[in-house]
Amino acid sequence: MGCRRRGRAIHGVLLLDKPQDISSNDALQKVRRVFNASKAGHTGALDPLATGMLPICLGEATKFSQFLLDSDKRYRVIARLGQRTDTSDSHGKIISEREVQVTSSQLDAALETFRGDTMQVPSMYSALKHQGKPLYEYARQGIEIEREARPITVYELQFIRWEGDELELEIHCSKGTYIRTIIDDLGELLGCGAHVIYLRRLQVANYPNHRMVTLEQLYELKERAEEQQIEAGELLDPLLLPMDTAVMHFPVIQLSSVVAAYFKQGQPVRSQHSLPSGEWVRVNEGDENKFIGIAVIDDDGLVAPRRLVVETTEDGEMH
Repeated sequence: MGCRRRGRAIHGVLLLDKPQDISSNDALQKVRRVFNASKAGHTGALDPLATGMLPICLGEATKFSQFLLDSDKRYRVIARLGQRTDTSDSHGKIISEREVQVTSSQLDAALETFRGDTMQVPSMYSALKHQGKPLYEYARQGIEIEREARPITVYELQFIRWEGDELELEIHCSKGTYIRTIIDDLGELLGCGAHVIYLRRLQVANYPNHRMVTLEQLYELKERAEEQQIEAGELLDPLLLPMDTAVMHFPVIQLSSVVAAYFKQGQPVRSQHSLPSGEWVRVNEGDENKFIGIAVIDDDGLVAPRRLVVETTEDGEMH
């Protein structure tokens, strides 16, 4: 017997252009309500201060959101030199003010230290968990928790402009990189302090930024659907990217419908490939290349399912 969910069984990835001054979770809930989706999740929170690309996974796409959390990101950031804040951004309290006595060569040398593989100590105002609670909750109570430095990679750090006390950079980095922390560390290295006053995420993985949509655009489409007396999904659903775009960097395995039936029951199956054991793959079924889940190549060379797409009917019944 199938089970029913509240909301629509709609599956895919929406590239939201998150507005400033709302949390990622608030943005997620707004999108979920607009689409009337039964299930939704985002892929890596942006600070309330930050704007830009926030991939939101709807329905079965939530099963693959972890792989977007693990992907590279690209940001544009503007720092204010001469002031350090307790949150490393303009939402915090100023804890020190110092004169900016920095030369171009000193700035170039300082920026170079952040390029490549480095170790970073996360901010106390991050969402990292300690004993089940985000660090920022401890920070707001004035409690300092010891944090271990974590390896990060800055693939590219471009100098854009330096005018007065404003420094603008573009940063392409690995997962788990805190831009606020880079700016705070840079300010201390320069001896003047710094904090983030503008942050925009330009890209997540290889998602095209021209596919981003704003909340206002979503509301307008929903309103237009009401005026035309059609289902909102007719105008909204075409905005969604396929759920397998979250794992597009995995090699693909093609299964016949007969073999796929066993795979969808959770059984490892045999398929022609030359991939090593431990390799993650995305799995398609039949001539239509229907995405049915992701798998790992096991020690016997079998395609072992890890996360399967549950098929749903339009009325929300799962089978």
